[in-house]
Amino acid sequence: MCSAKTRGTPARGYFGIGAEGVSKSANMGALLRTGHAFGAAFCFTVGAGWDARAGRAADTADTPAHVPLWRFPDPAAIQLPRECALVGVELLDDAVDLPSFRHPLNAAYVLGPERSGLSAALRERCRFVVRIPTRFALNLAVAGALVMYDRLLQHGRFAERPVASGGPGAVLTPPEGHGDPRFRRTRPDWLPDATDP
Repeated sequence: MCSAKTRGTPARGYFGIGAEGVSKSANMGALLRTGHAFGAAFCFTVGAGWDARAGRAADTADTPAHVPLWRFPDPAAIQLPRECALVGVELLDDAVDLPSFRHPLNAAYVLGPERSGLSAALRERCRFVVRIPTRFALNLAVAGALVMYDRLLQHGRFAERPVASGGPGAVLTPPEGHGDPRFRRTRPDWLPDATDP
């Protein structure tokens, strides 16, 4: 199992991020870089005609050198790890709103081009389709970042948000080992006294 790390705090499960039919190299490069930053276990493209060399201008982290990048020619060719749910991100009326979506433990998120969206063939392959509740389509890398951040909020291990404005105090960590037993009123008869020889 792959895990992402956020300031030393492991996130649960793993995820991949990809796009279908993207032709703008800068958009794909930015999506790859953002996926790498959020700890993607893999990245992928589906029928995309982008130029990897031109994409490096936006992907300053050189993601393909650090994270597996799979290129599928069409939706039928997609092969994902076992128990990995394919989740489409599309601005559709019947899609689940992202703030109400429970992210699968292991997932691959796929986005489509801004003008045409995901193909019908790819939507049929998706176990879930989610939508970012905006008035119109967002830039590919921005939409991907929002989905990955929402996943991190659910599967990461962070302190609860305080009721008042601002951040929490120090992150509470469970104590290592066990301390001495504590009793409310009296010490039981069966427990030897610390002063006994």
